[in-house]
Amino acid sequence: MAAVILSATGISKSFGGLCAVDGVDFALEAGEIHALIGPNGAGKTTFVSLLSGRITPDRGQITLGGEEITRLPAHQRVREGIAYTFQITSIYPGLSVFDNVALAAQAHGAKDLHAAVQAALQRVNMADLAAQQAATLSYGHQRLLEVAMGLALKPRVLILDEPTQGLASGEIAGFVALVRSLVPETTVLLIEHNMDVVMDLAQRITVLNHGQVLARGTATEIRANRAVQAAYLGVEDAEG
Repeated sequence: MAAVILSATGISKSFGGLCAVDGVDFALEAGEIHALIGPNGAGKTTFVSLLSGRITPDRGQITLGGEEITRLPAHQRVREGIAYTFQITSIYPGLSVFDNVALAAQAHGAKDLHAAVQAALQRVNMADLAAQQAATLSYGHQRLLEVAMGLALKPRVLILDEPTQGLASGEIAGFVALVRSLVPETTVLLIEHNMDVVMDLAQRITVLNHGQVLARGTATEIRANRAVQAAYLGVEDAEG
């Protein structure tokens, strides 16, 4: 078993009377692509927000590289190596592609800003679009720009939230190839509804349902799990 880079132990979060995440244990192994799936209302977004520091758990502990980060705010977790791309693109539309990535590279403290930006853009095959205003990009390229911004942070863990949503089938194939190329240098946590993408990419899958872990395992194991089939697989769903 590979070393665990990001873990959660007994993590819980309630909003009023609703327990969105209920005592979840989770371990992300260094260098893997791990998918998080589940039906509408399963608690995926809340759980990832807990991991990234956007919200604080009521109970439980989160560690990164063996260091506790449970109460660490989101911006400090970015510095520690967690990059989170949002379900809805979070680019700066009025800035150029280059400047969008430069802001991320600067936040990471890149010594050679130009080289860091060029490296991130080349990784997502967008170096030729560096001067273009972000607002004028296609939706697919905006998603890729967001990934480039994440990569410019040199993350140990890259969290991709619904990265293929809104992409054309041809764009999805390219995106899958890109994500696969990121490991093992970067560890990827993928929140995704496209089950073809999940089954193609993920070495391990965790299934949430009603805020709890319903199942975890390989793609083959998850496909064969009757509880997962009943709760989720084969059902078209909105974000949870």
